[in-house]
Amino acid sequence: MSSPSSEATVVLPQDVDLHARPAAQFVRAAMAFSSRVQVAAGEREVDAKSLLSVLSLGAKGGTSLRLRADGEDAQRAVEALAALVAGLTE
Repeated sequence: MSSPSSEATVVLPQDVDLHARPAAQFVRAAMAFSSRVQVAAGEREVDAKSLLSVLSLGAKGGTSLRLRADGEDAQRAVEALAALVAGLTE
């Protein structure tokens, strides 16, 4: 039996780049979930629980991020991370 999965697309606020502080906030939130969580920008998809991986996306304000989670709390993880991204401020 496969584990539950969930996906969503969210856009970074125009005035927020995914640099150290917001990326760290995002990674901390992702680590609170047991599911495997991935985040993608363009063709690159990385582990949402790895700060260096998230920073490597180089996501700028207005970038669409695809969130995907696989595991028991996948839907809650995607919903929480999408809300966090949408609410990020510089």
